[in-house]
Amino acid sequence: MPAVAASEVPAGLQLTSLDGQSRPVDEWLITFQLLGVVLDPYTYESAWLLDTAGRILEGFRGASVRTAIIVTCDADAAKEFLGAYTDQVLVLVDPDRAFVRAFELDELPAFVHLRQNRRIGGVAQGWDPAAWKEIAGVVAAERHWSRPMIPAAGDPAPYRGSAALEATGA
Repeated sequence: MPAVAASEVPAGLQLTSLDGQSRPVDEWLITFQLLGVVLDPYTYESAWLLDTAGRILEGFRGASVRTAIIVTCDADAAKEFLGAYTDQVLVLVDPDRAFVRAFELDELPAFVHLRQNRRIGGVAQGWDPAAWKEIAGVVAAERHWSRPMIPAAGDPAPYRGSAALEATGA
C-alpha cells in the first residue's frame, strides 16, 4: 500500500455535493467525521469495487459518521456511474481532484477517514481488504458501531488501484 504523506486536509478545501452545493470541508465536518470511498468512474479498478464500496458504507448507516462516495468527475458522470447509489449515499464530486490531492492519494479506489479537526484518520489505497478492514475497525470502535465484513463473499480479490492523479475521463 503506498504511503500517504498528508496528515490533514487544508481548511480551504471545497467539497461539492451531487446537487452542486459547494462548502468548505469544515462545514461538512461540523457534526460528523467523514468516511468515504474515492472512485474514478473511468477506470475498471473503481468500477470493480462499486458494489463493495456501497456495502461497506451502508454498514455505517446510522453510525455517527458521515459516509460518502467521492467521484473524480462532474455530477452528470457521477449519476451515470453510480446509478441507484446516488439515492443511497452522499455523493461528492471532485472533477479537479482537489480532494485526491489533499489526501495525497496515489491510487484509486481509496478508503479514507477524515476526523472533525481535518486530520486524516486513515487511508487505504487500491483494493487492499486488510487495510480497508483496519480503517473500518477503527471507525466502528470509535463510534461504538459494528464493523462491516471486509472482505465479504462476492468481493473481488485484492488489486492495486489506478493512478489517482491521472485524469482518465471524458
